[in-house]
Amino acid sequence: MSENSTKMRASKIPEQSSWSMVGKDPWTMPIEKIDVSHPGIWHTNEFLPFLERLRKEDPVHFCAESAVGPYWSVTKYSDIMEVDTSPHIYSSEPTVGIIDSYEEFTLPMFIAMDPPKHDDQRRIAQPVVAPANLKRLESIIRERVCTILDGLPVGKEFDWVQYVSIELTTQMLATLFDFPFEDRYKLTYWSDAATAIPGAGVVSSNEERWTAMEECLQVFTGLWNERVNAEPGSDLVSMLAHGEATRNMPPMEYLGNIILLIVGGNDTTRNSISGGVLALNENPAEYDKLRANHGIIPNMVSEIIRWQTPLAYMRRTALVDTELGGKQIKAGDKVVMWYASGNRDEEAIDRANEFLIDREKARQHLSFGFGLHRCMGNRLAEMQLRILWEEIMQRFHKVEVVGAPQRVYSSFVKGYTHLPVRLHPLN
Repeated sequence: MSENSTKMRASKIPEQSSWSMVGKDPWTMPIEKIDVSHPGIWHTNEFLPFLERLRKEDPVHFCAESAVGPYWSVTKYSDIMEVDTSPHIYSSEPTVGIIDSYEEFTLPMFIAMDPPKHDDQRRIAQPVVAPANLKRLESIIRERVCTILDGLPVGKEFDWVQYVSIELTTQMLATLFDFPFEDRYKLTYWSDAATAIPGAGVVSSNEERWTAMEECLQVFTGLWNERVNAEPGSDLVSMLAHGEATRNMPPMEYLGNIILLIVGGNDTTRNSISGGVLALNENPAEYDKLRANHGIIPNMVSEIIRWQTPLAYMRRTALVDTELGGKQIKAGDKVVMWYASGNRDEEAIDRANEFLIDREKARQHLSFGFGLHRCMGNRLAEMQLRILWEEIMQRFHKVEVVGAPQRVYSSFVKGYTHLPVRLHPLN
């Protein structure tokens, strides 16, 4: 990995704000004061008890005052499913993020659109993860995984996030976009810049974020211009340039969809790659199960994705006055589906607070969403994780975590900036 990409990942967290829940007792504070949108408790890994209390006592919870304004938190599996599968009541527009002011960075993209425009644009990009293309990609992914793993220092401490999680997903992104391979780290930077909170290490201000986005648009406009005048290809840029529903997109919409596809191809897989290593270290009996039976890997991959929940929430906006969980929601209200909470709902998932790699029905989690916005690349993410763990188990007795993980300062992206590990070879 380049020196510049390492610098981009320097971690400096803003001073704790007056809105932060860090250090507060979720069980004794007034429940109406709980605000799970603030990134502090996600950065310090203190969020689970707050979500547990909301599930038990107020599963459709109204937060009247927060740094992002008033919003509803939906924390139980069944209620999240109801919202996620009711686009006629809960709209994805204007954005799936909890902040919706343009100054705070909102771009049009098909994940933040309702039918029919959402369906028409998503259909254009869908072939990149069709079964035939996944089959073609499998050998490419395995070759790259082997190269990455064989280049790691055995017995010495290194950062798993930097040298494995980021490296594998960035190479995959470059392939999906047919992006210049030598410049692939720009994709990771643009992904991080798009989702980062200004001042948290990746970008210092919204101005710096927009500078990064303008660079992204300029580069991808160049790729568009090359491919729109060529025969249709199998990469995402060519698909968008030739697609009937996308070929006349205005520049900001093109940028929005590019950022969506970059983030979607980056964060889910990257943070699950890191989260899986951490989960196995925190649950050594599960690591023993894995050593005893490599055939359990596909099931384990689903459990890792549930356990990690790499995107903690998606937001909707109520189109009409409605009722959810006995609460009256008004048209225009923000409604936040906390996938990270639904995936720990013991009424829907047996032993939900345990990491069990042989769990029955492991794919029945919320990490990919449900309904028309279900993650387009879910099978590709699962395939990358499966291949990675198949090859890890051929080489190493253990990927040992040797220090505390550093987490992303965000309540949206639930991931890691640093995970120190040491590899132990097979005997």
